[in-house]
Amino acid sequence: MYLMTTATVPLPGSASAPAWARRAAHAIALCAVPSGLWRIAMASGVHVGYSDQVLRDVYDIPGWGIAYVVGLSLLAELAALFPLLLVSNRWRPLHPRILAPLAWTASGILVLVALWQLVVAFTVESQTYLSSGTAQTVWGFAFAPLFAIPALMTAVTWSYARRHRARGQAKRRPRP
Repeated sequence: MYLMTTATVPLPGSASAPAWARRAAHAIALCAVPSGLWRIAMASGVHVGYSDQVLRDVYDIPGWGIAYVVGLSLLAELAALFPLLLVSNRWRPLHPRILAPLAWTASGILVLVALWQLVVAFTVESQTYLSSGTAQTVWGFAFAPLFAIPALMTAVTWSYARRHRARGQAKRRPRP
């Protein structure tokens, strides 16, 4: 026997997100973790491939750079949690008419950010800061999952928009 509680009851009139969209939203949140941990390690003074001079002169660590790097990690993880709102039936702070365009905008921005990260990753200046090929490899593995986020976010957004468009069309159809 299955008992429904208020925590498991979907919002009225909303279609549930498909399993693949829920998995993709969770994958987005996980994709931001390795680079965030790498930045936190850098801010904590763990050797991540930068010399002490580069950390001091370029990133201002120790100093204000710590707040910047930790803040960037927290901001990136919070942004990566946004897609969970698109697949959740339990809590939605915004109406779908507002959330859908916001999600499409976020998808577009994420594509541009991913392209910009590729440009930054392959510039000569960013390559010269890291002290060795091993450090570059570790950096690459830490930041590579970020490049999956635009495609995953676009898929989750498409699923959300499709579900809510279908719901809006169903409301407009005359009942026999």
